[in-house]
Amino acid sequence: MIKGHRNHPLWYAYALHRFSGFALVLFLPLHFYVLSLALTQPQRLDSFLHWTEIPAVKFAEMGLVFLLSVHLLGGMRLLVLELLPWSPRQKTWAALAAGGALFVSGTFLLNAVL
Repeated sequence: MIKGHRNHPLWYAYALHRFSGFALVLFLPLHFYVLSLALTQPQRLDSFLHWTEIPAVKFAEMGLVFLLSVHLLGGMRLLVLELLPWSPRQKTWAALAAGGALFVSGTFLLNAVL
């Protein structure tokens, strides 16, 4: 293995993509459970939705949107890697994916807070 490979920006893009995928796998069953409350126990859903108005929960939702968008944009970066000819600008694609994810999640947070 190459010494110092974990200091490369593309390794961080890989690690963030893996982490975001794992976090989404943990979140989705909870999300589906809450959605099922709308059909089975609407009063519990209402109390849950009241809980989501707490500012810390809104900030956590921004983190979730960041993970979702970074996973989506990181996956698109991987598709570019696999389907297009190799380019020396791979770090640029990774930075654009992270920047796009920050923009999307920041916009979501502003929309939720304002």
